[in-house]
Amino acid sequence: MTRRESVWQGRVARGAVAVFLGAGCAAAHADQFGIQFAGGIGDHDVKKLDLGGVWDPGLQWWHVGGYHFTLVGEAHIAYWNVRGSGVLNPDVWEFGVTPVFRIIKDAGWCRPYFEAGAGVRVLSHARETADITLSSAFQFTEIVGVGAQFGAHQHYQVGYRFQHVSNADIHRPNPGMDFHQIYVQYNF
Repeated sequence: MTRRESVWQGRVARGAVAVFLGAGCAAAHADQFGIQFAGGIGDHDVKKLDLGGVWDPGLQWWHVGGYHFTLVGEAHIAYWNVRGSGVLNPDVWEFGVTPVFRIIKDAGWCRPYFEAGAGVRVLSHARETADITLSSAFQFTEIVGVGAQFGAHQHYQVGYRFQHVSNADIHRPNPGMDFHQIYVQYNF
């Protein structure tokens, strides 16, 4: 390698580091994080508690009629309380991530939104009872919901979600599990 090539590679490397650090600083300024608590009920009277971490990178596009689209990332740990006759695994844990698209109002003290997302989940147990099995620990999830973000600094959120969990016929049977959840969120 010649000296000229070495100087050129050093400049490219320093430039790449500068761009990376600059983008990281800009993204860090726009980022908002939140913690989400949810409770719900599912098929077969399965009760669910959910703890979520939320990352809002501040992405916005398609401003139309006072609303815009945005994307947030969520990571969840949930507990399913399975009760009834023939219960094999009364305590099921769910772990996963979901990107969520929202259509949210641009401004105001209260900003209503609609949301939809799809992600992946891993369950601690695929068989809940002798009659109910999701057939695999690996699952997909889809959510749709409505909510509102509010407060002087938009620190608070409340919402309702419908969530479907299934393995997309990777293994059969694949009855899936549906949940209705209410959640509250605090944004830092």
